[in-house]
Amino acid sequence: MTLTVKVISPDQIVLNSTADEVILPSSTGQLGVLTDHAPLITALDAGVIRFRRDREWATVAVSNGFAEIEANEVAVLVRRAELGADIDAEAARTELTAAEERLAGIKEDDKQGKILAEQDLRLARARLQATTNV
Repeated sequence: MTLTVKVISPDQIVLNSTADEVILPSSTGQLGVLTDHAPLITALDAGVIRFRRDREWATVAVSNGFAEIEANEVAVLVRRAELGADIDAEAARTELTAAEERLAGIKEDDKQGKILAEQDLRLARARLQATTNV
């Protein structure tokens, strides 16, 4: 038996596939999902979803969002998602460096700017990590 995995952002269905195993970047840590997992709703941090199908691993970089697991279906709702295979590793490295520089340049009293810069940094880091299928 397999899992159905759907990753959905506001403007597109990024992934609609089957998998033998899924690892989610839950807000409380990495969450592994196999068939017949107990029903669950969890918040997701920006990070990398890893999923295994036929002994091959693939990745999806995601922003914050939610995942629902029920009846062997993993539904992920996020603001932004991108298949790891579609991400240019060099562009992701450049984006990560730029995000680090933006965060370093935020004034201490600019709390909102700091929060937004930290979110950008986490997503940039996830995009780079998703370029490897490990």
